[in-house]
Amino acid sequence: MSALLELRELGCVRGRRSLFRGLNLTLLPGQLLRVTGPNGAGKTSLLRMLCGLLAPAQGQVLWQGEAVQKVREAFNRQLIYLGHAAALKDDLSPLENLQVALRLGGSAPDAIAARQALADAGLGGREHVPARILSQGQRRRAALARLPLGDAALWVLDEPFNALDSAATAWLLSLVEGQLRRGGAVVLTSHQGVALDAALPQVSLAL
Repeated sequence: MSALLELRELGCVRGRRSLFRGLNLTLLPGQLLRVTGPNGAGKTSLLRMLCGLLAPAQGQVLWQGEAVQKVREAFNRQLIYLGHAAALKDDLSPLENLQVALRLGGSAPDAIAARQALADAGLGGREHVPARILSQGQRRRAALARLPLGDAALWVLDEPFNALDSAATAWLLSLVEGQLRRGGAVVLTSHQGVALDAALPQVSLAL
């Protein structure tokens, strides 16, 4: 099976401090990579490198055997990256935020599918309120509702379980499991265990 994502001798330096070096890893279709480590270890920097948003101090990131910088457009079409903060525009509603995110990702927004995704996320009846009045958990769910819309092969999620209650956690786990069963890959950071179906392959990377 060919690798989707590869790290080759990857290193990160922030200021004068070396956060990590010599990272090597292969992520196959259907695999989840969980990145762990204390605050300041470089987890978010690593995720940003995987997405091509931060240049490594050494080494390279490959997508399907090619450096991500060389296949940027094709790679971006196959990527969903959700950072640690739920990046919502406060003056827009959850539905409007979701439609904007889909357009920026190169997808034509389907209003019916977007409303259903928000309802599945537990935001039924909240689709049209300003995002500023949502709780942190609701904001997180509004951002995560993008995941089931489209067919991106790689999800990169920074602390996606933060501020989620048990019902929302179960919903997100079901989305991740569905992505893996379809042959996609997921990279995430989490301070808590990820209780996936034991039959689904997981890889851990400690920084």
